[in-house]
Formats: sequence, structure tokens, C-alpha cells
Amino acid sequence: QVQLVESGGGLVQAGGSLRLSCAASVRTFSSYVMGWFRQAPGKEREFVVAITWSGTNTYYASSDKGRFTISRDNAKNTVYLQMNRLKPEDTAVYYCAANTVSGSYYDAGAYEYWGQGTQVTVSS
Repeated sequence: QVQLVESGGGLVQAGGSLRLSCAASVRTFSSYVMGWFRQAPGKEREFVVAITWSGTNTYYASSDKGRFTISRDNAKNTVYLQMNRLKPEDTAVYYCAANTVSGSYYDAGAYEYWGQGTQVTVSS
């Protein structure tokens, strides 16, 4: 069983930055594709970004590319999401997710394990 724990959310003004972390309790962390999704009130969960097991390839939602950066440290079983130039529309609960299916990055249904989420609120 994989447990994922997000941290780093909070309240920030528009234009500010936050760095989210997701710690995984699994011995084979490097085997997993890791992704970040978010869900705003009244909206469906949406893909933000994913990273392959090696960290070589990353996949971004077009609206976030250039502002968000995903990275991972397999030695620490941790994946990060650096968010810059935040906008009020980035306000959402951000979820970390893991899957073992190579090639499935954008579809939430492909992810087998999910964290509990961390709230990000961007004030205008």
C-alpha cells in the first residue's frame, strides 16, 4: 500500500509562490509516475502536472506551463510542485497521486494512489 502525504499549502497573495511537497511511504517510489491534480470548489478534479519515474520527462497542463515546475527526489521519496506567479484561479485543493502505468499521465483514473490534499488559496 502506498501512502501519500502532501504539505506546503496555504494562503498567498496573487503573484506569490508556494512549494508543495508530497512524501510517499513506499520502498519502490522510483517505480511510480507521480502527478499533481487540483480541485476547485464546484469543479471537477483537473490535471496539473506529472513526472516520470526517472524525472526525465514532465507533462504539464497548458494553462500552468511556465508557472509551475514539478520535480522529484527518489532518494527522499518525495515529489515537489513549485508554483510561481500564482493567480486567484489557482485556488483549489491540490492532490498528489501515484501510478505504475507508464504512458498514463493526464487521466486521474489511471492513478492508483492519492494523498488527502492540501489547500492552496490565492487572494487577489
